[in-house]
Amino acid sequence: MATPDPTASSDDRPALQEAPRPTRHAAGAAEQPAGFCDDGQAGQPKSRPHHPVVVAEQEERAADLQLRIADRITAFAGSMQFVYIHVALFAIWMLFIESRPWPMLTLIVSLEAIFLSTFVMIGQNRQADFQQAKADHDFNEQELELKTNTQLTREIHTLTTELHNRLLDEPARRR
Repeated sequence: MATPDPTASSDDRPALQEAPRPTRHAAGAAEQPAGFCDDGQAGQPKSRPHHPVVVAEQEERAADLQLRIADRITAFAGSMQFVYIHVALFAIWMLFIESRPWPMLTLIVSLEAIFLSTFVMIGQNRQADFQQAKADHDFNEQELELKTNTQLTREIHTLTTELHNRLLDEPARRR
């Protein structure tokens, strides 16, 4: 995305400057843009400041062992590597370990599905809590900015009215 340079004078202002684009690792496991967190979490580029709620969430995750374990499990369970491993294990199980109708494999897959769905729900609950905290923070910040802008607008109006009255009253007094 290109943006004009506001610091340049109107005569020598360049037309557009290119914004830096994120680059990708040549052979990264997650194929994330350079500078992104690689700890199982969807991270922001390290060069940009983080939202205060994001910082608090990262600190909470780093401090709690259970959250770190849940993050690792869900990160792995949501990967293609997880799918490939399961395809290979199921094929081996069905071809070499158990004959039809695979009752033990059905039991194992059902138990795994129960636990994985629980991890998905944990992640969804945590994401909802995070989004609510971020929305609350943003609302408070916007309310504060709105109050400040309203106050500044009133002060500008008062000063403008006073200036207008002074400028119009002075010529009338001189006559």
